[in-house]
Amino acid sequence: MNTLLFFFGPMTGFYMDPAYMLILGGTFLLSTWVSHQLKSKFKKYSEVPTQATGADVAKAMLSAHNIHNVTVQCVGGKLTDHYNPMDRTVNLSLDVYHQNSIAALAVAAHEVGHAVQHAEGYAWLQFRSKMVPAVNIGSQIAPYLLGIGAFIYASGSPFVLILGIALFAITTLFSFITLPVEFDASNRALAWLHQAGMLEGERGGFAKDALVWAAMTYVVAALGSLAQLLYFVSMFLGRRSE
Repeated sequence: MNTLLFFFGPMTGFYMDPAYMLILGGTFLLSTWVSHQLKSKFKKYSEVPTQATGADVAKAMLSAHNIHNVTVQCVGGKLTDHYNPMDRTVNLSLDVYHQNSIAALAVAAHEVGHAVQHAEGYAWLQFRSKMVPAVNIGSQIAPYLLGIGAFIYASGSPFVLILGIALFAITTLFSFITLPVEFDASNRALAWLHQAGMLEGERGGFAKDALVWAAMTYVVAALGSLAQLLYFVSMFLGRRSE
């Protein structure tokens, strides 16, 4: 989305403001650092062996929660693990699916945590799912509306800019609603892993550490989105007062 925002910078001057560049730069640096920490943690905990593979853990956790309509499958890439509520699949990356390590165990259980949320009708997950269509539309057209709206606003018409800010606000809300969904899935994963006797001793701390850094990527994304939203609102209010 940020790439699209830059497209309108030369045309309007709206996105090339030093304050906005500082927000983007700071978010990018923080996101890069968190991503590096996440990869480092997963590499470290991928070297701590366990008896079961990620696939074994996912299937066992689903069975323990009496969920029999969800399929565990292997997908390509690294850190591409996710739960798809549309086709009810727990998708584990190649390393997680086949690897028997603390990292694989934590990731697999986390994704099943989302499946458990779905099965139990977890409110935040339901709310998040209902927002997906609006977010998909907003993320595609908000950058254009913000750029064009800023240009038109100079001639006295604020409607397009307001609409762009409103759509961007929806994507920001979505990023914050994602936080309780992710943290809850991790809490469910850790609780079940402890109950199943798979996190004895310091292994519990290892699994929690890995999941905390995974969640931090969502925290940074949410804060970055909020910072941009506040910038757009302040710019609108500033121009309105002129």
